Amino acid sequence: MTALQNRYEFVLFFDVENGNPNGDPDAGNMPRIDPETGFGLVTDVCLKRKIRNFIELATPDIEKEEGKAYHIYVTEKAVLNRNHLQGYEALKLKPEPKKLPKKEEDARNLTRWMCNNFYDIRAFGAVMTTDVNCGQVRGPVQLGFARSVEPIMPQEISITRMAVTNEKDLEKERTMGRKYIVPYALYRVEGFVSPHLASDETKGTGFSEKDLDLLWQSLCQMFDHDRSAARGKMAARKLVVFRHASKLGNAPAHSLFDRITVNRSDASGPARSFSQYAIEIDQENLPEGIQIEEKL
Repeated sequence: MTALQNRYEFVLFFDVENGNPNGDPDAGNMPRIDPETGFGLVTDVCLKRKIRNFIELATPDIEKEEGKAYHIYVTEKAVLNRNHLQGYEALKLKPEPKKLPKKEEDARNLTRWMCNNFYDIRAFGAVMTTDVNCGQVRGPVQLGFARSVEPIMPQEISITRMAVTNEKDLEKERTMGRKYIVPYALYRVEGFVSPHLASDETKGTGFSEKDLDLLWQSLCQMFDHDRSAARGKMAARKLVVFRHASKLGNAPAHSLFDRITVNRSDASGPARSFSQYAIEIDQENLPEGIQIEEKL
């Protein structure tokens, strides 16, 4: 296991064509939007779900790292207390309702076991203070909300269904429904990786260099394995990583993010493809100790 020795920031660009990248259940599943500006939004939770799904899919092909497993803690219909009980059983500890083990070493080992066995806990952290208490950890990988680079105009599309659900509806006319789409939008999301929250030495999660490589791979490929009619055509377009030479970092994150700009190469009408944008990375006069890596 190789511990992280460097701080990272990253910017991922992804787009959607004729789909709904992240519906808002409080707005009839309409694509999320900033009402003041009209820019589209995709939550960090939505993106983390796609990362989790990719890691879960890739697990059989992942070369196992000593002392680490790649299970996913937050899966569909997961019962989290069952996951917690696995840790108690593995360490031969008896759980007490809502309490950690009395011995500090046992409590620390229990939380460490959860980190070692669940990739998403190592990456994103978790609050495991439920009835079966396994403590809590703050993850080294954090994402902001994704925001479209231009305002979006969601469209409501009417659809029909030729079939009916019940016998009594057999003679009725075709049922009607609706779905929302974004004709096209390019989104930008910024993220952070902290070596201090990853390091075992600072009570971190044990997130390693191998785990980091899996994160980059998932960001590049997660949309390829998350297809549905509702989401349309989504694709990761560019992943830019800022690597610091030190754990503390060599430049403020915001100043590095400002080096990446997006301009319209074709401003004739609303954008309908990625080819109408130009992503530019300012690599002049980089702060000492900063390295830019384009993963995609």
